[in-house]
Amino acid sequence: MTSGATPLGYSAWRASRLGEITERLERAAIRELTGPLALLEVLDVGTGDAAHAVALAREGARVTGIDTSLPALHAGLVRSRAAGARVPLVAGDASGLPFRTGTFDVAIAVTVLCFTPAPSQVVAEMARVVRPGGRVVLGELGRWSAWAAWRRVRGWLGAPTWRNARFWTAAELQGLAASAGLVPGSVRGAIFYPPFGLAAAATASLDPVLGRGKTIGGAFLALVATKPAVSPTPP
Repeated sequence: MTSGATPLGYSAWRASRLGEITERLERAAIRELTGPLALLEVLDVGTGDAAHAVALAREGARVTGIDTSLPALHAGLVRSRAAGARVPLVAGDASGLPFRTGTFDVAIAVTVLCFTPAPSQVVAEMARVVRPGGRVVLGELGRWSAWAAWRRVRGWLGAPTWRNARFWTAAELQGLAASAGLVPGSVRGAIFYPPFGLAAAATASLDPVLGRGKTIGGAFLALVATKPAVSPTPP
């Protein structure tokens, strides 16, 4: 779950009990939808400090990360080198991805659309750079959850991260994918516990089961969508 825009913020979040459990469950939801990624070309949009990208690279994916934050990308470079993983990191805007059409097999964006002013453009760009038959996987902050309520209050009280954040429903994510020419598929919910470490530890084992059957109440939603294959040329 997004904790802040700085590498220090990411590190502090992951070091907490709540952060460790929450990120593990979020990544599991994303990975369930991506399927096996070994030897596939994968784009991690909004890669931040590349923690997710490095984890995928260590599983055999050929991952490229992109982000607007230079400090985060520097932290990602340090992380990838320490892990012995080859992860090219690119500075760029998700609403205008600097890659050719059809470059990647899979494009992933986790907690990106909640902070961008142009979510439709971001999804359209992800659809563009994915090959026909490829997948786009979106992981976003769910609207109907205790976490969303807590974050809205923090935004009203002046927290800059949450002041203009947008929260999503499953139907809205499916609509975004469809408007980009993708075929929406499964949606998973995750993080059904309130934002407290003890609650996370007590209920984490039940979270994946809940997420396969519902999205209401989940602080995190994950959607997979497929880019239609090119129609065969008539003889």
